[in-house]
Amino acid sequence: MTPSEPGSAPAWDRIEAFLLAHDADRIPHPGGTLLAHLHRVADLLADWGCDPAVRAAGLCHAAYGTDGFDHALLGLDRRGTLADLVGPRAEALVHLYASCDRAAVYPRLGVDEPVVFRDRFTGADHTPPEADLRAFLALTVANELDVLAHNADLAARYGPGLYELFARARALLPSAAWRACGDLLGRHTTAPEERN
Repeated sequence: MTPSEPGSAPAWDRIEAFLLAHDADRIPHPGGTLLAHLHRVADLLADWGCDPAVRAAGLCHAAYGTDGFDHALLGLDRRGTLADLVGPRAEALVHLYASCDRAAVYPRLGVDEPVVFRDRFTGADHTPPEADLRAFLALTVANELDVLAHNADLAARYGPGLYELFARARALLPSAAWRACGDLLGRHTTAPEERN
C-alpha cells in the first residue's frame, strides 16, 4: 500500500523529509523548534494509543497553520501534496485542526451535540463525524499540553481555561489523554475530584 491509500501506514521518513524541506526545524516554537514540537505531539498521540493516521496528523498538524499559529508550511491549494504524503484521512484531520475557528468551536465542545465546527478559512459551518471529533480533541490536547509544558507563562494564563475545556470534553478523549490533562493542568482547578 502507498501512504495515500486508506488504512496504510504513513511513510514516516518521507514525512520527516517534508518537514525538514519546509524548515520546520528552523521555526521557533515553545520548547525549541516547530519540528521538535511536532515530534512531541506525535509521540504523545502514540503514547495514548491513537492510530497511525491520527499520529501522522499530529506530526503535520501545523502544515496549514492554525488559529493559534499563523506560520503555514503549505498553502491550502496544496492539500493534495500532503494527502499523498500522509494519506487522505490524516490530511483531512490536519485540515480540520487547521481550519477550526477556536472562538466559535471551543465553547461548543462538551456542550453541544453534535458539535458544529466553523471553518476559519471559509466561515462555513459543518458537523464532523464523531471519529474525526475524537481525533481532533486528542490532537488539540496533545498540542496544548506540549505548548504549556514548555512555557510557564502560557500555562499560567491559559491552563485554567484549557483544563475546563478538556474536562467538559473528557468523554471524547482517550483516557490516557485525560490523565495527562490532570497531571499537567490539574493544579488549575479547584475541584480535585475532576482529575480522576
